[in-house]
Amino acid sequence: MEKGTTSINLINCGKTFKDGTRALEEINLNIKGGETIVLLGPSGCGKTTLLRIIAGLEEPDYSGQIVFNNENVTKLQIEKRNVGMVFQSYALFPNMNVKENIGYGLKVRKIDKNKIEDRVSEMLNMMHIDELSSRKIDQLSGGQRQRVALARAIAVRPRVLLLDEPLTALDAILRDRLRVEIDSLLRSLGITTIYVTHDQSEAMALGDRIVVMSNGQISQIGTPRNIYYNPENEFVADFIGTVNRISGNNLKNLTSFEGQELLFRPEDIDIVEKKYSHLTGVVKASFFLGEKTRLIVNYNSTEQISVEGKFKEEYKIGSEIFLKINLDTLIQLPN
Repeated sequence: MEKGTTSINLINCGKTFKDGTRALEEINLNIKGGETIVLLGPSGCGKTTLLRIIAGLEEPDYSGQIVFNNENVTKLQIEKRNVGMVFQSYALFPNMNVKENIGYGLKVRKIDKNKIEDRVSEMLNMMHIDELSSRKIDQLSGGQRQRVALARAIAVRPRVLLLDEPLTALDAILRDRLRVEIDSLLRSLGITTIYVTHDQSEAMALGDRIVVMSNGQISQIGTPRNIYYNPENEFVADFIGTVNRISGNNLKNLTSFEGQELLFRPEDIDIVEKKYSHLTGVVKASFFLGEKTRLIVNYNSTEQISVEGKFKEEYKIGSEIFLKINLDTLIQLPN
């Protein structure tokens, strides 16, 4: 844990709503001080509920506890937990300009007026929005609003920063640019951060560790690289990236894999000469993605796999290709 940062310990944190809906099974999770944790999963998996429990917007069931460093904050109100939050909707005040929005949390905390001025100026500079200080919120673009929301959350110097799908409403190019900026910002600040998303690219780019969630439970926790290359179960293997599944009975020159199902990523199969191949396929679809090309390939007439790489040759629909699996990269799921 970095000096001055806040660790978070979640103990038996489950959530059942008054109508009986079980949104979250009992979860135990330890987050190091200064770490960026990404809660990743499909809609309805419980990730936002877990974020709201950490914030103090929801109480966990029964024996659930939230501990910041050594302080039990389970019963502590949100305004006393000193957390910063950034929502998908930004939640900015339309009747205030940019400067007033950023300084709002400081004003509520009755910080000295001169200190508020200094802190707001610091945030405007950090977010590269100095020239927007007097603008109303409805005069800002989506990316500008997101920067203001981040500045407001960080201005109060929170112990913990919570971000709930903050880039979802933005277009793809702006989303990619802000993703890089947020990553740089979080690493420079060293604030313990929990980031909720359903976007795998965001999770891979921003998370020191990723918590993959499904049906109100944690399916796997690990670094982005570990989650991608070493999924621990069927859900994670299918949810993170693309995975091919093929029976060893379909492969040439690999009798030792007969009766087994092989799992591998699209980038872990190469187009080769026929004599070196494990599999013959026919190109059903081809997608040029700039830095790479993805092919959808039929084998055994109807079954499909994805093949991805930096192919200089253009493979036309219906053309026959020969494929070799990189056996060193096969995904092994625990029994």
